[in-house]
Amino acid sequence: MNVTHEVGLSSTEIAWLWSVYINETMSICITKHLKQHNSYEDVAVLLQRSLELSEKHVEEIKKIFTKENFPIPAGFSENDLNVSAPALFFDLFSVSYVYGMSRIGMSTYSMIVSSVARNDVREFFTQCLQSTLELYNISVELMLEKGLYDRPPMVPYPDHIEFIRKKETFISQWMEKERPLNVIEMSEMFFNIERNYFGLILLTGLIQVVQDEKVKKYLIRGKQLAQKQIKFLNKTFIQDDLLGTVMVNSEVSTSTVSPFSDRLMMFLVTALNTQGIAYVGHALSISSRTDLVAEYSKTIPEIVKFAKDGMDLMIEYKWLEEPPHAPNRKELAKL
Repeated sequence: MNVTHEVGLSSTEIAWLWSVYINETMSICITKHLKQHNSYEDVAVLLQRSLELSEKHVEEIKKIFTKENFPIPAGFSENDLNVSAPALFFDLFSVSYVYGMSRIGMSTYSMIVSSVARNDVREFFTQCLQSTLELYNISVELMLEKGLYDRPPMVPYPDHIEFIRKKETFISQWMEKERPLNVIEMSEMFFNIERNYFGLILLTGLIQVVQDEKVKKYLIRGKQLAQKQIKFLNKTFIQDDLLGTVMVNSEVSTSTVSPFSDRLMMFLVTALNTQGIAYVGHALSISSRTDLVAEYSKTIPEIVKFAKDGMDLMIEYKWLEEPPHAPNRKELAKL
């Protein structure tokens, strides 16, 4: 006989449901703008699929929260979207956008699935992972078809395998700046360049239309931080006789009318910045060449400082929705 225990949502399950709800409401606004101005039939299918998934995720989370008598987060709404604004990005950027966001989604959902236990929540996030993987594959196929996919550097295949024979030799050579990049380091460098180009395109457009001067200055700082990372990584590739990588689709329209609220733009940038910390941290953890280790070690504190300043600005403007938290027992006990 199977016994089912009815339990409430754990703090981890609340955290992820709450966070995904807010991110998906933001994604709905952005996707609607991109879809409205798209003229490619195959890209329209991709955007419609992306939009339907985000809307479905929002509705599923609402059901779970309603069942638990849990307040529905405010998130983002039509109030954060200007439907009459001209296109901010050229048509094919939509494919790059879905590609970039689905990559983030896959890594996020895989982590979520491994950290939640309640059956309905686990099933929901498993479906999110599967549907996001499907969306990613469609976006990659479209990028390949349209010549937008920028492949990582190619290297000759080795003609034999090697094992390390002397510990001292291995460590001294492995940590040298002058040794050739290995394929693990190259992969991390490539995808960090790609991620920063994606951010650079977004920031170029957002800076063009943002209304608030403080927010504009903050976005400009973000653009400069992305440019700095791209410059170092591309320079390192070129010094190793490898081509520097450039995303093919990097065009922004000349519109100066904002399709999004300043609050939505700030949230988007801070969300991407959070992912940036994770990606650079991962690159640092598996890189050994001294120049890479030094640069990644300098970059992480810069991104963290940028993130903190963004949070401070959102709090100043009362734009930051507070996550659910544990009760303050000392305050309740009047200690």
